[in-house]
Amino acid sequence: MKLYNSLSKKVEPFIPNVEGRVSMYTCGPTVYHFAHIGNLRSYIAEDVLEKALRYEGYDVKRVMNITDVGHLSSDADTGEDKMLKGAKREHKTVMEIAEFYTKAFFEDMKRLNIKMPDVVEPATHCIPEFIHMIEVLLEKGYAYRAGENVYFDTSKLDNYFVFGSQNEEEQLVGVRDDVTEDSNKRNKNDFVLWFTKSKFEDQALKWDSPWGTGYPGWHIECSCISMKHLGDSMDIHCGGVDNMFPHHTNEIAQSEAYLGHKWCNYWFHVHHLNDRNGKMSKSKGDILTVSKLIEKGYDPLVYRLFCLQSHYRKPLEFSFDQMDNTAVAYEKLKKRVMDNVRKAGNEPADEAAVSEYRNRFIEALDNDVNTAMGLTVLYDALKAPLNAATKAAIAKSFDEVLGLDLTVEKEAPEEKTDADPELVSYVEEMIERRKAAKKEKNFEEADRIRNELLGKGIVLKDTREGTLWEKQG
Repeated sequence: MKLYNSLSKKVEPFIPNVEGRVSMYTCGPTVYHFAHIGNLRSYIAEDVLEKALRYEGYDVKRVMNITDVGHLSSDADTGEDKMLKGAKREHKTVMEIAEFYTKAFFEDMKRLNIKMPDVVEPATHCIPEFIHMIEVLLEKGYAYRAGENVYFDTSKLDNYFVFGSQNEEEQLVGVRDDVTEDSNKRNKNDFVLWFTKSKFEDQALKWDSPWGTGYPGWHIECSCISMKHLGDSMDIHCGGVDNMFPHHTNEIAQSEAYLGHKWCNYWFHVHHLNDRNGKMSKSKGDILTVSKLIEKGYDPLVYRLFCLQSHYRKPLEFSFDQMDNTAVAYEKLKKRVMDNVRKAGNEPADEAAVSEYRNRFIEALDNDVNTAMGLTVLYDALKAPLNAATKAAIAKSFDEVLGLDLTVEKEAPEEKTDADPELVSYVEEMIERRKAAKKEKNFEEADRIRNELLGKGIVLKDTREGTLWEKQG
């Protein structure tokens, strides 16, 4: 396999540290809100990478963090605390927010056929590891105390901007009117390892440390969680392209200063999902989630296919017109595959042909995880003069990586004829309230109602005929 390595800016042969085994880390979500579909594009690409490696025979161990403390709205240690922001917005505790949105993220993963990583570790479970790393960095002279906080000193490094292109002038902290530069920092790019003094005096989660009661900075968690579960050297670190600076840059700085050697060999970055107004982000307000796609009548796997049709290193523009086209393509593809599954009966598959197409599929995956090329190989197989059993076997094999449920019979939606009358009455009343809120352009209230119903397992679908609903689980 060859992968593009953001560190070298080249497509390189993938050579793991231990032959046949892959250690892989994924930057997980900050669980203060629902993940939007732009976030989820990264997790789909990372899922395909993991499944491709397994498909080719590697033993993969994948680890993901859950950020439930310490992430400020600016990745440069300024702005609002995201978890605190979520708690205030919904009048809940920080841990209630973390638990709710962690479950919601896992549900989105399930809907998109994203495999759960082998290890998922919340940041709040690793405070002793954070403290130990900070102590070592202080002992080695890579960190300093100032204003009651602990900072990493980037001036101690020969090359801080390991991903290139950034420089001090381009990465000024106080570039927005609402962001104030931290006067405790010796250098503009220094970052917080541990807060004991910040503008968030009402920070809900705090722990005792050698430097006083406080909480960790955001960047340290991925370094410590990866080392805890994958050891001192790692093969692949994944994330969105917006994580390159400062988050992944800071991870490398603190990890290699702590370890004294190279930490991770390959950096796998997924590019943005854009709409016509630019990059999708929660800061823009109304966000497009998997649940909203379902409301609009889309199977979540249509969105997965939409992502797979493009290369992960290319920006992808989202529109509902394109989703409509992809929905048609998905239904046609699945029907063709299922027709072959049903026709196959007991006839044997041509194993030589299956092997030939499997090798072509692997060739596409080995070309920097080229899923669009992989889909072309599938279409070629379905058009080839092969018997139904062979085509079904090829599709089933490829779907181990594609994750599109191509050979899975679609379950018929549950009839609501036997639904609890009280439940029906409640849901219909909430639908009417939501309709009124949308009419008044109170979209925040409309979303709150949708989320309340979703929390009870009720999924809404907006159609031309009105809002439909079904109970899941």
